[in-house]
Amino acid sequence: MTDLAGAVWRTSSRSNDQGLCVEVADNLVDTAGVVAVRDSKDPAGPALAVSPPGWSAFVGAIQVGRFRA
Repeated sequence: MTDLAGAVWRTSSRSNDQGLCVEVADNLVDTAGVVAVRDSKDPAGPALAVSPPGWSAFVGAIQVGRFRA
């Protein structure tokens, strides 16, 4: 289990006012080797810890439109 106590959370620039918001903590890459992601509506809830290459691949897939609602 990854310790996320030192995470500095920021709201995604793609979040909107319809409650579809995520927060990202990328300050843990050097210390814990992960990018953390959580639901901004539930900051005390669960968070995902993703490898930096995995996060980059996910963001890249979003940018090219692989995930559409």
